[in-house]
Order: sequence, then C-alpha cells, then structure tokens
Amino acid sequence: MEDLINRVAAAAGIDSALASKAIGMILGFLQKEGPSEPVQQMLAALPGSTALIEQASGGGGGGLMGMVGGLMGGGIMGLGANLMGAGLDMGQISSVGKELIAFGREHAGEDVMGQIVGGTPGLSQFV
Repeated sequence: MEDLINRVAAAAGIDSALASKAIGMILGFLQKEGPSEPVQQMLAALPGSTALIEQASGGGGGGLMGMVGGLMGGGIMGLGANLMGAGLDMGQISSVGKELIAFGREHAGEDVMGQIVGGTPGLSQFV
C-alpha cells in the first residue's frame, strides 16, 4: 500500500497523509457504491486497503465541504465534495483517481477495474 500512497502523493503533489486519506475515501466510496464482487476482488488484491477505508471513514469529510458532501447524500458528487473538504482541488482529485485506477489495473486486472468503472454511477467521467 505504501507504493500506492507514494505514487498518488507524487502524482497529485500532496503529502502522504493526505494521499492515504484520499485513497481511503475513494476506496470506501467504491465499496459502498460500486459493484460488490469486483470491488471485493480489487480490495483483496490491494493489501491494506480496508485499513485505509477505516481510517478515512473515521475522520469524516471535514468542514463545510464535508457537510455539503453529506447533504448531497453520497454519490460521486458527495465524494468530490468530501475530497475537497479534505483539502484537495479538482486537479488533485483527478490525479488521485487516475493513479488509483491504474494501480488497481496493475494489481487486480483490467477486467475487474473495467467492471468497477462501468458499474459505479458517475465514475467513468472522472477516470
């Protein structure tokens, strides 16, 4: 998981703590909103992913943007608001998402990640 965190941090220009939180938030979103079986396959291929999800869910979204994300009731827009509330801008969110999906393809396979991207409402427009 350290490889992914470092890769995301470098791509997005953020520190590893924020990268870790953002990855956990996105993985948690996929776990909730994505197709169950492919998401479980991806999580199994990424050791340490469930710990990141637990850490990210414990802290909430943060501030006004986190409240906005909560009011939006989740979904991809709620995730975006929560990531902005954590301190990311749109460019950084895009970088984090693209690196996470690429890493998933490397470890879980193209088929699994294709099912996740295709089966998660709104995700395909961002990756």
